Amino acid sequence: MANALQQLIRERLDRKGWSYGDVARRGGIPRSTVHHLATADRLVRMPQPATLEGLSKGLELSLDTVRRAAAEACGIHVYGPAADSADSAGGTARPADPEVDLLIASVQKLSADDRRHVAALVESLLDRSPNEK
Repeated sequence: MANALQQLIRERLDRKGWSYGDVARRGGIPRSTVHHLATADRLVRMPQPATLEGLSKGLELSLDTVRRAAAEACGIHVYGPAADSADSAGGTARPADPEVDLLIASVQKLSADDRRHVAALVESLLDRSPNEK
């Protein structure tokens, strides 16, 4: 059974009559990368942001759509858009941030010890003074 990214790429290629090379040229990424993403049964890790951006451009799909399919292909569950939640200050909806969704989903796959390390890193980053950024 094809994973979410394979299905997305295959459906788009079939609908538009494109080849891997067509997508690669439009997206500015190697044809071999498009082929690998379209044929790998399960991705071992998330593709680099530049690869996802190129694939998004090459497939003429939103980056969020491609990022979510890639995350699912890696076995990472990305929760629904953050826009569903209300800001505590004024009750207005926050815009979705796919990178935050991906980080949350990825951290949940870590061991308890590794999560403590990530939490310590985040705390240290938040404690930095504005001059250090």
